Amino acid sequence: MTSIEVRPEQDSDREAVFRINERAFGGPDEARLVDRLRTQADPMISLVAESDGQPAGHILFTPVAIEDSSKPGQVPAMGLAPMAVDPQFQRQGIGSQLVRAGLDVCLGIDRPVVFVLGHPEYYPRFGFRPAAPLGLHFQDHSFDHAFMVAELKPGALQGRRGWVRYLPAFEEV
Repeated sequence: MTSIEVRPEQDSDREAVFRINERAFGGPDEARLVDRLRTQADPMISLVAESDGQPAGHILFTPVAIEDSSKPGQVPAMGLAPMAVDPQFQRQGIGSQLVRAGLDVCLGIDRPVVFVLGHPEYYPRFGFRPAAPLGLHFQDHSFDHAFMVAELKPGALQGRRGWVRYLPAFEEV
């Protein structure tokens, strides 16, 4: 049976993380995004999944801001992106382990709100739900069908509404 370990990314993982993202997405755009985010994100959660000691998957969480002029202050929120599993390791539950571990770390650093732009059939199993009915949107309404949010602590959104803004590096993808 394959052993999967999820752990924080180390400097020595950078090349493997680049290759995982490049293979999973069929090109270098997301891999380059990860490299750019390393210089922009604070805090940043970057986790690597190893299958029998070999890097097999990667997930990244970076800060996002909810632009809500009706309420002062910010909700400590993160965006999950990208998440990649090397094609040779897909369909083994590695992505699920990465998401669960990442959400645990987000909660552990008091980031109780996490957004994702992703497959609407995949992410609800982790507590994500559509963000648009809550009045939360990404870039424009065309993304509403795939833009989701998870409140890791009930009430963490505090009724916030508005546009969710990711770090500038995401504009370059």
